[in-house]
Amino acid sequence: MSDFFAARVRVARPTDQLDKVVAFYRDGLGLPVIGHFEGHVGYDGVMLGMPDAGYHLEFTQHVDGSPCPAPTEDNLLVFYIEDEQVIQQIVDRLASMGYPTVPPENPYWLDKGLTIADPDGWRIVLYHLQSS
Repeated sequence: MSDFFAARVRVARPTDQLDKVVAFYRDGLGLPVIGHFEGHVGYDGVMLGMPDAGYHLEFTQHVDGSPCPAPTEDNLLVFYIEDEQVIQQIVDRLASMGYPTVPPENPYWLDKGLTIADPDGWRIVLYHLQSS
């Protein structure tokens, strides 16, 4: 048995395209901005996530550049969504912004969800979570 407990989890990564990445996750995916900062020792950043949730995403950009090449095409951020109509609305919004679905690296995701690459090439999966 583990005694580990974390009150909150933040997934953070740098980008050289902060505005585009924020627009992808905020306007395309629909995650609300829950915090931001500017000029902190040369860094700007934006946190997105579900309000009051114990997890969120943070994207940062440094004044001197913040390159962060995408990892393999099988490094994924998976969003489990119960409503298929919501998934389709997100897919349509992102496609209209220039982010179409892409084939997943791992065929497991072919029947489970839709894969989309963000502006930096990092991939998300919109997984249809069916109630039992």
